[in-house]
Amino acid sequence: MEEKRMEETKGGFDFLKEWGEGLTRWTERWIPDAFVIVIVLSVVTFVLALIWGFKPEVEVGSRAFQSIKAWGDGFWALLAFGMQMCLIMMTGYILACSPPVRWLMNGISGWSNPEKPWQAIVIMSLFSMVVAWLNWGLSLIGSAMLALFIVRRNPKVDYRLLIAAAYLGLGCTWHSGLSGSATLLVATPDNFLIKAKLLDAVIPTTNTIFHPFNIILTILIVAIVTIVMALMHPKPGKTFVVKPELMDKLKLYEGPSKPARYESPSDWMNWWPGFNIVVFIGGFIWLWWNFSTKGIGKGLTLDTVNFSMLMLGILFHWRPWSFIKATEDAGKAVWGIVIQFPFYAGIFGLFKFTMLSEAFTKAFVAISTPQTFPLFIYWYGGLLNYLIPSGGSEWAVVSPYLIPAAKQLGVGLGTTVVTYAWSDMLTDMIQPFRAIAMLAVAKLNFRDIMGFLLMVFFLYFVVTSLAFLLVVPNW
Repeated sequence: MEEKRMEETKGGFDFLKEWGEGLTRWTERWIPDAFVIVIVLSVVTFVLALIWGFKPEVEVGSRAFQSIKAWGDGFWALLAFGMQMCLIMMTGYILACSPPVRWLMNGISGWSNPEKPWQAIVIMSLFSMVVAWLNWGLSLIGSAMLALFIVRRNPKVDYRLLIAAAYLGLGCTWHSGLSGSATLLVATPDNFLIKAKLLDAVIPTTNTIFHPFNIILTILIVAIVTIVMALMHPKPGKTFVVKPELMDKLKLYEGPSKPARYESPSDWMNWWPGFNIVVFIGGFIWLWWNFSTKGIGKGLTLDTVNFSMLMLGILFHWRPWSFIKATEDAGKAVWGIVIQFPFYAGIFGLFKFTMLSEAFTKAFVAISTPQTFPLFIYWYGGLLNYLIPSGGSEWAVVSPYLIPAAKQLGVGLGTTVVTYAWSDMLTDMIQPFRAIAMLAVAKLNFRDIMGFLLMVFFLYFVVTSLAFLLVVPNW
């Protein structure tokens, strides 16, 4: 194992590391692959539909057939949404691999003093969380790359803590930002919730992403978490540092090299930057028209975010062949979304085409008041997120009953969507699923960073729970 080649000594937070290792072992032992989870959830939802999805006079055989029909009818309902999620991941990855972004990260890595490694942790934490607010796909890969740039310039930094800091964006800020699945979906015209008549109209981002509550809570979390991460850096004698032999194996993405001479006209066209420039100019003009006529609140949707990131990726890679190769590499990261989303759409169908959503709605209304509903959503969503570590997939499962429950209780739909968005981040930092790509680059296991993330999780849970208990639930 690569981590055994690193220098490791005891630190003041080893009790958290032990807890983290225990939770990671439990997860690895009992939580199967995400594809298996979606099948299990499908079966569980099917059974729940048999019990609560029909009127009492309907026979069991008819219930079973109608439930299977509901599952099949919903199976392809999220094709557009699934494609949008794939593009968020791919465009962020493509942009992170581009030469200008690599140049930027190389420059940022030199901002900290090598003799004060805690500064590197501050930079890594801020970069991860701020960039994730802008685009979670960019943060996931970009933060991993920045960590490798930083560790080369700051060999005294605790490597485990550095990688934990690189993962913070996916656990603290991404769903409150500009690429949040639920917040952008409800702002997208003709989305699947409008088609299902769960929403009467779009919910603009001024009521979700750019609402003062969401902005203030994001800033508060970024500040608190960054300070805590800096304070957790071990003393010099207790630091987990990278040995030279492993340093040589920490590789960054390398794009294709431009050939010295072209063998054919097709080679010349593959490397001619004019194609990229023309596409970017056209995309820029459309984006200018979109935001100048609709404004940020109505103009910012899943489609416009993906369009913007795609245009930047095309421009920053400069040449078609460089862009194509980065796209091929990015494609490896989205296969799970492609395969799993139809199954989550099937679960959505079980709620939509039976009475199961009504039963869940009544349950939430029965246990909640308008004041406690956001807090219950927050805890419930965080727990479910550990089993469904995909914001878009989970939203497809819970929206058929959370939205009607909010309407019955008189809780604002903006409040409901923002609360769900934060609940979807609650357990991300202690769930290994999203860290797989980053840890593969870093040559670490999730248990190596879990102790630090547990400390952040406890603090994060308290602060955010208080926020959703005290929020005024009518926006």
